[in-house]
Amino acid sequence: MNNETTNEEIKGNQEEEAKQFAELVKAVQHNGFVALRRHFEDVQGQVLNQELYGPVFVYKAKDESGSDYVCGFFLRELIANFQAGNDEATEWMASFFYELMKTEGGKPLPDPPASEDDAKALIDHVLIPHCIKAVEEEFPEEKVHAGLAWNEELKGPVFETGFPAISDGNNVCAFSLHLLYTHLLLNRDPAELLLKGLYKIREEHGMD
Repeated sequence: MNNETTNEEIKGNQEEEAKQFAELVKAVQHNGFVALRRHFEDVQGQVLNQELYGPVFVYKAKDESGSDYVCGFFLRELIANFQAGNDEATEWMASFFYELMKTEGGKPLPDPPASEDDAKALIDHVLIPHCIKAVEEEFPEEKVHAGLAWNEELKGPVFETGFPAISDGNNVCAFSLHLLYTHLLLNRDPAELLLKGLYKIREEHGMD
């Protein structure tokens, strides 16, 4: 009898948690609409479920010529930005679309690679060269390390970058290659994560 009660309680808790999570996702999507519609008249969106990262919020906005631009966001980052302040979140979300709109004629999400070979080619020939170039161009006066490494905790490849000149304390940051790859497929610049990490290192060491 105790077991039955416990099982029912667990089931009830799980159902309540699922309901609360669904409400959270709905509220976050709504906040995204509100933020983007301050900048763009025509905004549509959908929520996709990503196996590793959970809900991904994909929004589509039209420019003045009627061309479509699409960009995706993660639940955690949207919550963090909305909590930081509405105006900041609004400007932050809109900035991705203004950047995409520099490409005339629209920017839909890229087609996902059809095979593992295609995915590997995208990583080898697009993602990694782009990240290396972005890091080197951002710090032309510095010797910057940038390339692939293996992370034991993640049990997978990461893109690692840092400043070899810093010998005391943390001098590198690393991001899962899969996370950077996912950013690319959401029309987000994966190099932004790396540059933020590098500037944080510089700040910690009083270099800026």
